[in-house]
Amino acid sequence: MTILEGLMECLLDHIVLNMTDEKKMIDFYLKVLMFAPERLQEYRTGKVPFPSLRLNSNTIIDLFPQEMWENSAGAGQGGENLNHFCLALTKGSWQNLCQRLKDGKVTIEEGPVPRWGAHGVGTSIYFRDPEGNLIEARYYEG
Repeated sequence: MTILEGLMECLLDHIVLNMTDEKKMIDFYLKVLMFAPERLQEYRTGKVPFPSLRLNSNTIIDLFPQEMWENSAGAGQGGENLNHFCLALTKGSWQNLCQRLKDGKVTIEEGPVPRWGAHGVGTSIYFRDPEGNLIEARYYEG
């Protein structure tokens, strides 16, 4: 029996991040992380309640404005329900991200350090978005 036998087949569809500073959060995810906007224009014109950002063909990040989460019993404020999330990149994309973080004066809180993940040991850095959510970015050799 392999390690994958018996596991539920699934993909990560989305994560939701709460935001209080819409401009800073959207700019960070578009310009620093270079994710593609989804429904951003519709959000800005009031047609949808929140914008999303596309990481890849399977996964998005939804950015909830404060009115969507401030009175919700199930949603932590200030990231208290989220330790961190991790982005796996190619080495070249990781190096480019490190440069954009430096250029944008975004503090790398830890790293580069070796860390275990879904594909074994990779090289990781940790930094925060404008709302304080901790993000790990890593690449795997080979």
